[in-house]
Amino acid sequence: MKRQISETLFDDLGFRMTYEAERILYEMHTDHQHLVLFEHKFFGKMLMLDGATQVTSREEFIYHEMMTHVPIFAHGRAKEVLIVGGGDCGIAEEVLKHKSVERLTQVEIDASVVEFSKEHFPEFTKPVLADDRFDLVIDDGMKYVANPDRRFDVIIVDSTDPQGPGKVLFSRKFYAACRRSLRNGGVMVTQNGVPLFQAGELRSGIGKFRALFADGSCYIAAIPTYIGGHMAMGWATDNKKLRHLPVATVAERYKKAGRFPTRYWTPEVHVAAFALPRFIAQVVAKAGTR
Repeated sequence: MKRQISETLFDDLGFRMTYEAERILYEMHTDHQHLVLFEHKFFGKMLMLDGATQVTSREEFIYHEMMTHVPIFAHGRAKEVLIVGGGDCGIAEEVLKHKSVERLTQVEIDASVVEFSKEHFPEFTKPVLADDRFDLVIDDGMKYVANPDRRFDVIIVDSTDPQGPGKVLFSRKFYAACRRSLRNGGVMVTQNGVPLFQAGELRSGIGKFRALFADGSCYIAAIPTYIGGHMAMGWATDNKKLRHLPVATVAERYKKAGRFPTRYWTPEVHVAAFALPRFIAQVVAKAGTR
């Protein structure tokens, strides 16, 4: 019989999403997490960490493009970019499409995740590892941002959900360290869960942003395997104008970047992503003010 693999992230809400694996491609328990990669007949390769879906080959482009192109095009002059987490290198691949980026530093706590990705996600890792702008650091993200050796224009926090080793990446201490690591006018974006199911997580995160930054909010994308309708990306910066750019400005920046191919992100989607459905806007409003 084919193995049934369940997403257990929402066990406390009384339901699971279960996938039928055509075959198990890889499975391991590391010092930090349980990882399983399997093949699904529709979603293709699916990676789960500690019972939470991380990436699928069918729709990875949605998350990776929106976590990357929104902050970089909003900033407009990003040269130094930091990724915390993201061991599969999917976000790194998108960052390096921006030729204006002079250096990309990626801090990943678990070296085995990167080694695994070299074998199973070469479509991400090959172009990234071949780019001399890429600097991989195996370290704890909290420790790294506490004492960075350079400052960054954009910080992308590609974390798991707030459990296990990823929990610290949702703390005020971590966000404060990220703020100190940003250059003036820099932007930090984070993975902030599904508002319908994880409203408390989103409200808590934005509240911490607003205690530290001039502008704290979120934008959204629809990612099928991140069940619940909308996925929220946390947004924090001291430049309040960056969240309100007109389509024409974003389109001009995209033109200057060479209009590289995208499958989800467009200048219009970029701007529209900050227009929150009312129930999400209400969660954001309850996060408090600076």
